[in-house]
Amino acid sequence: QVQLVESGGGLVQAGGSLRLSCVGSGRTFSTYAMGWFRQAPGKERESVAAISWSGGNTYYADSVKGRFTISRDNAKNTVYLQIDRLEPEDTAVYYCAVARFLETIVQGRADYWGKGTLVTVSS
Repeated sequence: QVQLVESGGGLVQAGGSLRLSCVGSGRTFSTYAMGWFRQAPGKERESVAAISWSGGNTYYADSVKGRFTISRDNAKNTVYLQIDRLEPEDTAVYYCAVARFLETIVQGRADYWGKGTLVTVSS
């Protein structure tokens, strides 16, 4: 059974940093794109970052460019999201996602989803 388990969320002050991790199990994702979505209270889920299977291509939503960095370790079946200079508007549940193609995640879809980790940013 495929599982994606996120960790690293929490309460942090504005301006701080967090590193989210997502470990996959049940199959290898080394040939899949991986990414992160978030859903803020009262808002629709949005794709914020994605990385190709090789790590050679990345995508970032305009709202997070320059502050979010996505990376992956295929040997560990893990994707990371480094979030710097956190803003209250970053408060959301962050979901890990996997898809066969990077563009799928960019378009807001995925084949597999994690259950999410909550990030709360205080002002």
